[in-house]
Amino acid sequence: MPLAVLAGRLRTRRQILSVWPDSLEVLPGKLVLFMHFERNGVVRQQLLAYMREFIANGRSVVFITNSGKLRARDEAELRGFCTAVIIRRNRGYDFGAWRDVIEHLNLPRPETAEIILANDSVFGPLRPLSGLLEKLDYTAADVWGLTESWQHRYHLQSFFLAFGPAAIHSEGFMKFWDSVYPVPSKTYIVRTYEIGITQVMLKAGLRCAAIWSYELLAKMVDDDTFQKLVTLEASDFGKTDPIHIIRKSQILRIRDAVARRVAMNPTSDLWRQLLMSGFPFLKRELLRDNPTEVQDVGDWPAVVRETMGVEPDTILADLRLMLKDSAP
Repeated sequence: MPLAVLAGRLRTRRQILSVWPDSLEVLPGKLVLFMHFERNGVVRQQLLAYMREFIANGRSVVFITNSGKLRARDEAELRGFCTAVIIRRNRGYDFGAWRDVIEHLNLPRPETAEIILANDSVFGPLRPLSGLLEKLDYTAADVWGLTESWQHRYHLQSFFLAFGPAAIHSEGFMKFWDSVYPVPSKTYIVRTYEIGITQVMLKAGLRCAAIWSYELLAKMVDDDTFQKLVTLEASDFGKTDPIHIIRKSQILRIRDAVARRVAMNPTSDLWRQLLMSGFPFLKRELLRDNPTEVQDVGDWPAVVRETMGVEPDTILADLRLMLKDSAP
């Protein structure tokens, strides 16, 4: 880790290769800095739909890719609706890129009223974003995330972070971005920058909140949920059906974590509860790698159909290109 930090500090922090358009003298007040990475420079159709949802709700999108290139037809389409398209080297992961672009665009500007940091680590949105974006009430909190985590230290998860006027124009905001270097270590980036940005905001006296709170999600795994599984288990089918056994095992795992105050990752361990409460995304990592070995994740297509009322075809199309040695 010390070598990675040293390498990051020795690198130039500016890794931008190209910017379209050449000049951005005027920027809208509400900006989304949208991060992308695919080795082949392809932009998934779901991401285009995701960004258009922001625009339909009064935001302007600055598209940033760490791929070092973009497929020509994707870049042409992005130029049709984005305020800017920025291509950079894959140095520093998302936080290195966001810092690079914040400096390049001279943000915040006096007219900047909102900055949303979003990335391509999710499938979706599975429903319109209007209701979600309406909940970004900057009189109630200065910084909003969609979900919050207590793993390592309390933080808002960085796949979606929204900063209101008080946060954007605070000393803590600029102090944080001045501290970001393109360190070649994902672990360091997560622990120092993803967790760090929430901690810096809190220490600066700013209010941080999540639309889907950890407490709310944990409480959804209540006695009634468990008793339904126990009732089914009393039948011969419930005793032997592998799917039922796995669902019960996952519920017990969550309840055990709550009882022992073990921090869970809400976008993995509580994915079902998130979808049931209106969360419009699934994390790509959950369906591709399932790093925390969530046992009931195989239910995701049915839950998407039943709770969202949509077919999971676009997600399945992406998984056909992503999955190895497993089924959706």
